[in-house]
Amino acid sequence: MDSVVQSIVDLLGGKVPGEIIVFLVSMMPLLELRGSLLAAGFINIEFLPAYVFAVLGNMLPIPFILIFITKTFEYMKKVRHLDKIAIKLEEKALSKREQIDKYGYFGLFLFVAIPLPGTGAWTGALLATLLKMKLTKAFVAIFLGVMAAGLVVSLISFGLIKNIF
Repeated sequence: MDSVVQSIVDLLGGKVPGEIIVFLVSMMPLLELRGSLLAAGFINIEFLPAYVFAVLGNMLPIPFILIFITKTFEYMKKVRHLDKIAIKLEEKALSKREQIDKYGYFGLFLFVAIPLPGTGAWTGALLATLLKMKLTKAFVAIFLGVMAAGLVVSLISFGLIKNIF
């Protein structure tokens, strides 16, 4: 992930403000919040602006995923080669459903809040949709999870843990 984020920073650095780079990186699947806060570290953006732009950017695609992913996957399943991608994405997301099945919206919050590979707002939104959760409650759980994950990653990325101890 470091090299991808560094490439994006190199490509956009000096051409657009650092906060916009953080915002754009946070909207990208796989990179999301963790990648954007890493980018903030590369371009020396202070904690608060980096956190705000990372959270906002990470959340921007979520309503669209919650609303349109089911129809998108239905369409993909009718198109040769895209069908395999849709099925694989659904299976991968559903393989992580145990926590959400057990704890509901709190499980969704935890799934998004714990910054591990394969977790995050995009996968959380996909899971919420596949599990037919209420979209407004799912959005709130994902938003709170993104905020919590942002704090955890920021504590590490910005060396706030070092400063506390």
